[in-house]
Amino acid sequence: MNRLTECGVLSSALLLVSPGYGAPLSILDPAGPAAKDIVAVWWAMFWGGTLVLLVVTGLWLYAIFRRQRDYDEQGTKRVLRTMVYTGGIGLPTVSIVLLLVFGIPSGHSMLPWPGDDTLRINVHARQWAWEVHYPDEDLHFTDEIHLPAGTPVDIYVTSEDVIHGFWVPRLGGKIDAIPGKTNVIRLQADKPGEYGGQCAEYCGQSHAFMHFKVVAHSETGFKSWLTTQREGQHHE
Repeated sequence: MNRLTECGVLSSALLLVSPGYGAPLSILDPAGPAAKDIVAVWWAMFWGGTLVLLVVTGLWLYAIFRRQRDYDEQGTKRVLRTMVYTGGIGLPTVSIVLLLVFGIPSGHSMLPWPGDDTLRINVHARQWAWEVHYPDEDLHFTDEIHLPAGTPVDIYVTSEDVIHGFWVPRLGGKIDAIPGKTNVIRLQADKPGEYGGQCAEYCGQSHAFMHFKVVAHSETGFKSWLTTQREGQHHE
């Protein structure tokens, strides 16, 4: 891997995990309903993990500094049973239930609804670009997706060569682009604007540069854009 590629990988990783609000690829600056659900799960896991860390640290400090006690055999078994029931069964059970409570609705919001009249956009990944196709309009683009704001859009993702990761952090979750398989994810932007997208699955030397942009238009603006693009591409 050359130095330019190394710098690209590093900068891409820093952007993806950047906690700063307003960062182009920050999950903590959601701009759509699915992204808001995801960040709610993220905060729940963050504070839940922090609480577990504090409790475990407290128990660790207590074990270090507490006065030694002499336990008989029954007392030792009682302490061990308590540790197994609370730490080995209780804590994982509560954690899994909470993750399901937060996670299932979030995942459900990113799934397509069969039979509804939703705009379809096909995205075909290849090393190292994103080919975008609007089947209803027969429009083709590269590394650029346009959609109407305030309206759900279904993205049908495929791959030509290796596994890629389609991800627009501010609008929704990640979905894999897998050769020979079509995966679908639903995105929605709350308001017009430009949002960054990035391949989130290492796919080769230029993985860090395999990014794209999503432009959300107002409803009338999207219709005007479609008309302009249709006339332009059909006259070429």
